[in-house]
Amino acid sequence: MRPILVVVASAGALILSLSMGVRQTFGLLLEPMTLARDWSRSEFAIAIAVQNLLWGLFTPVAGALADRFGTLRVLLAGGCIYVLGILLMAVSASPFAFMLSAGLLVGLGVSATGFPLVLAVVGRMVDERHRSLALGVVAAGGSFGQFILPPVVQATMQAFDWPGALVALATASALIVPLAFILIRPGTGVPGTMGGQSLRQAVAEASGHSGYRLLTAGFFVCGFHVAFVATHLPAYLTACGMSPMAGAWALAGIGLFNILGTLTAGALGGRLSKKYLLSAIYGLRALVIVIFLALPVTEITVTAFAAAFGLLWLSTVPLTSGIVAQVFGPRYVATLFGIVMMSHQVGAFFGAWLGGYIYDATGGYTGSWLVAVGLGFFAMLIHLPIREAPLRQPA
Repeated sequence: MRPILVVVASAGALILSLSMGVRQTFGLLLEPMTLARDWSRSEFAIAIAVQNLLWGLFTPVAGALADRFGTLRVLLAGGCIYVLGILLMAVSASPFAFMLSAGLLVGLGVSATGFPLVLAVVGRMVDERHRSLALGVVAAGGSFGQFILPPVVQATMQAFDWPGALVALATASALIVPLAFILIRPGTGVPGTMGGQSLRQAVAEASGHSGYRLLTAGFFVCGFHVAFVATHLPAYLTACGMSPMAGAWALAGIGLFNILGTLTAGALGGRLSKKYLLSAIYGLRALVIVIFLALPVTEITVTAFAAAFGLLWLSTVPLTSGIVAQVFGPRYVATLFGIVMMSHQVGAFFGAWLGGYIYDATGGYTGSWLVAVGLGFFAMLIHLPIREAPLRQPA
């Protein structure tokens, strides 16, 4: 790998580590915040659900702005909004204020600092032979935040309570701003058009492609799984008699094994069919959940679940973005993958919200787990007919 690509990939991985890792710790705040504010779990969960939904809705907009005006400006604005949202979470005294901070502002901040923008920069620098691996490396590096932050945040809450933990998270998120200047190197901003195709033409072409529509539908399931587990797994474990730190270490374990899973998926995506790999990942997710529900909740089974689900956690990202770049070319991948990411976040909305709703309605999470199983098998099937052949040769 060229030195310039190492620098860019490292900066991109750190940005994703903060952007993705910080928000993955919010599930640890569910119980202490709802108890301190006298909120229901549904009131907390709907704010996280709105965050995921707005993240999805504005991701294509952020991608289009980056494709049009450059990624640096979008990343800088997104980083500042992200920090402001986290700081306001600490002083939100009502569910509505919490929705504005954790929902609106953090959702906008994540949309402008997430996978589509960062992976587009790296994807434009790498040819097709090595693109899947490079995307896997950056996406895997982004998992470091999810590995290291949950136990740190849990320890910070024990020492300084949850408002202090949010201030620490905001401080860490501020590092996105200087990292953006390292990520955006000369020649990695807005490249020339590909075969004279405009952004509008690229979106219209992708919308008419059946494989793109199936890929978008499948990523809905990924979002549901990730948001439900990240938001509700810690509370589920405490309801099963585990300590609060068990949830933190479970999320950390998912982040750790996600590094291996994403690297492996990226490497395999350069050699094998990406759609078949995606189909296998979704089917295995459903199987892992079934086994987890069938076994008693102990430290061993929780660790095994975290390891298995972590291997499958974001291994979908380099494969999904890789198919988009492979079929339509790298020019507008920030926008096109951003649209796919929007579907992911619609799924995340339902994953976060439905977990809280079903818990308040039934007193448990069993119904949500079963929905996740059914969606996993659904996604396994719909990836099979996707056509991966490029529509044109790069100019």
